[in-house]
Amino acid sequence: MLELAGKLALVTGGASGIGAGVIVALQAQGLRVASLDLQPGGPADVRVACDVADEQSVVAATADAVGQLGGLHYAFCNAGVAGMGSILTMPMAEYDRVMNINLRGVVLTLREAAKAIRDSGQGGAIVCTASSAGIMADIGMVHYSLAKMGVRQLVRVAARELAVHGIRVNAVAPGPTVTPMLDGAAEMTGYFEHLAAITPLGRLGTVEDIVDAVLALFALKWVTGQTLAADGGVTVCSSTDVPGIDAEALASW
Repeated sequence: MLELAGKLALVTGGASGIGAGVIVALQAQGLRVASLDLQPGGPADVRVACDVADEQSVVAATADAVGQLGGLHYAFCNAGVAGMGSILTMPMAEYDRVMNINLRGVVLTLREAAKAIRDSGQGGAIVCTASSAGIMADIGMVHYSLAKMGVRQLVRVAARELAVHGIRVNAVAPGPTVTPMLDGAAEMTGYFEHLAAITPLGRLGTVEDIVDAVLALFALKWVTGQTLAADGGVTVCSSTDVPGIDAEALASW
């Protein structure tokens, strides 16, 4: 495991949810942390406003944050938005909104963070937020799923390109997790209960669950180009599973 104390980190989407949780955990490990967020706030030592979908904003905000920190060793490219829509009816403006933030934004922030880590000369690690939706084929969220699948491939290519600079690149893929992003689903009666029921470990994920996975990816010095599904087992489920029928029952047929 790596010694993180005294290192410098950058988190996008750090004002709330998983991003804020990662910041608090990194600070507890002795890191100084900067946050880039559209509405800067939260627990970071340095907070800079940034629209991750806008190239000039990302370039300027990253330079500002890294300048205030005095360098960079770790980055968590996490900023993202939820999005629902049918292939048949979704306006392209909605498609562009989600793709620009959830994929273009990760490409831009990874690029600028990688430059800063390279220039610091000590190597480091980058973790990006993917999703179980980028692994499974969930209906009603084609643009979100495409963006998150793109993040998975991004970290594979980036891991190869950045290895020469001693930079590891991985992704965490949360399953359904209790964060502000899921608040909109509260109006759907029984939805949370359904998500818990189809999760092998029997509950929704928490911010702390995802934080643990992110810190592990920062610390695992021989792991790069990988996506870690932190999802309670959702992505190992099969469409042929029958509710209420377990392996022993099937074996008796």
